[in-house]
Amino acid sequence: MMNFQTEQLRTFLAVLECGTFEAAAQQLHVTASAVSQRIKALEQAAGQVLLQRTAPISPTAAGVIVHRLARQLRQLESDAATELGLTGTARTAITVVVNADSLATWFMPALAIIPADSGLSFEVLREDEQHSASLLRSGAAMAAVTATPDPVQGCSVVPLGAMRYRAVASAPFMRRWFPGGFTPGLLAAAPAVQFDRTDTLQSNFFTTVTGSALTGAQHFIPDTIQFAAAVQLGLGWGLMPEAHCRAGLRSGDLVELLPGHLSHIELFWQRWRIQSTALDLLSAAVTTAAATALS
Repeated sequence: MMNFQTEQLRTFLAVLECGTFEAAAQQLHVTASAVSQRIKALEQAAGQVLLQRTAPISPTAAGVIVHRLARQLRQLESDAATELGLTGTARTAITVVVNADSLATWFMPALAIIPADSGLSFEVLREDEQHSASLLRSGAAMAAVTATPDPVQGCSVVPLGAMRYRAVASAPFMRRWFPGGFTPGLLAAAPAVQFDRTDTLQSNFFTTVTGSALTGAQHFIPDTIQFAAAVQLGLGWGLMPEAHCRAGLRSGDLVELLPGHLSHIELFWQRWRIQSTALDLLSAAVTTAAATALS
């Protein structure tokens, strides 16, 4: 049976967060030798190497598992200190992964639901919904908005609903590239706006409409607000969240390529499967906000 000591796990976290043994020693107010001894004892208890001595130091595959354990332990300690009313206890920020479109539309109202006197703080990491689960596996995040319905090991999952997108372009863009009205045959010549090289929304729409792969000119704009601006300014066509294109469609500044056609991305909430008051509060707020904002 493993015999990990709390002090060893705290030191392990400090090394990964600070990047070097020396910096971790300064944070913990101990010597670098003491840090080295604790890590050595932790690796002996695990029976394998947990840290790669790189610059900065990074976890091995086994270290990723211990990293997640160490962060979970720190969160449980923080929750317990809060429930006991211990003053002067440093609180740990809840690290959560959110895709850019959710962050720009409905996720911030979710955080606003949480009572101001809860004492919680958050570190939000932005990652594509198709890849956010990897940050849960590594222990870098405690919860995630993800497109992955299968729970990451050690996590629970609940469906949130679907983000809805419409394929739109500016009115001048439509007149230039589709002077006689939209046809799939003209779409290949019209430039598209992509979020980044992992974005598949435009490619999937193009394939659905034309039956072939998107190979035309593409602009990559890795920011939700600036992505919308690029479409509105006529750089290309793109799929925008309904919340971001509704006003433009109403005013006529934006035009749907295929009126009434909706693309959906199903979203799920995954979180560590531990008894944590902080994570419970966050999860309740996220599911409440999603129920209002998502279809």
